[in-house]
Amino acid sequence: MKLVTYRTHIEAEARLGVLQDNTVVDVAGFGAHVGLNFPHRMLDFIDRGPNAVAQLRDALAAARGVWGNALAVPVASVTLLAPIPRPRKNIFGIGLNYLDHVAESSKALDTAPDLPKEPVVFSKPPTAVVGPGDPVRHDGNMTQQLDWEVELAVIMGTRASHVAREDALSCVFGYSVMIDVSARDNRRAGQWIFSKGMDSFAPFGPCIVTADEIPDPQVLDLGLTINGVEKQRSNTAKMLFKVDELIADLSTGMTLEPGDIIASGTPEGVGAGRDPQEWMWPGDVMEAWVEGIGELRHPIIDAKTFR
Repeated sequence: MKLVTYRTHIEAEARLGVLQDNTVVDVAGFGAHVGLNFPHRMLDFIDRGPNAVAQLRDALAAARGVWGNALAVPVASVTLLAPIPRPRKNIFGIGLNYLDHVAESSKALDTAPDLPKEPVVFSKPPTAVVGPGDPVRHDGNMTQQLDWEVELAVIMGTRASHVAREDALSCVFGYSVMIDVSARDNRRAGQWIFSKGMDSFAPFGPCIVTADEIPDPQVLDLGLTINGVEKQRSNTAKMLFKVDELIADLSTGMTLEPGDIIASGTPEGVGAGRDPQEWMWPGDVMEAWVEGIGELRHPIIDAKTFR
């Protein structure tokens, strides 16, 4: 299933929906139609656990496109928000997780040329999240080196503490697309959170695809363009630390909880690694995609026009 958070108009409450072809079906309304009590928020649905996913999937299959009194509208008629508009905790970011990105970063960003022996972890605060189509803010007083990174986002579905690698994928609720926007000239004494955690620096969406539809997250193509020009194209098979390894590693020291998000790293092709280096500026348009999930499209705007 492809689950979204959406609004029907600007003042409307954000609600949980499921994409059926080009239609968004309201999950709580559909549940009421078939005698099931589904919540209207994504995090509340994730908290229900795997049984809720199975119940909704089976009910949708039985409905055969008959939604009753549930709100069902064309996706073009709604505003899609980030699937989790306000995460409960910081997003777990993973740095240097593709071989060729390690090489380009060591040349351009003074990171170590050796492959990391364990995952490189940073975080992005909840306030960095923006939804599909929302602008990414370029503050010229803060950065002259605004960069892009397409990533597979992993959304946890169950609590995970000291989970074994072989059990890790069973803890995943689903997968999405995230762009790790970075101000390369704002790394502070080797710390990345300010560089990567500014407002609008975590575009997220357009949906969460439940894990039952992506049994192997290491076979997905992904890519990114700037103004229609391809900058990144790779496959998640090239991750140094696979999704199950990331979950197992993180859970050794930090309990992962339902709704937690892991941005699993980016492949080569970032602006900092190009010769000459390339950066994003107001007026640019950034598009990113992951196979089987969807695409994000974001304009870059001058932050002064947003205030």
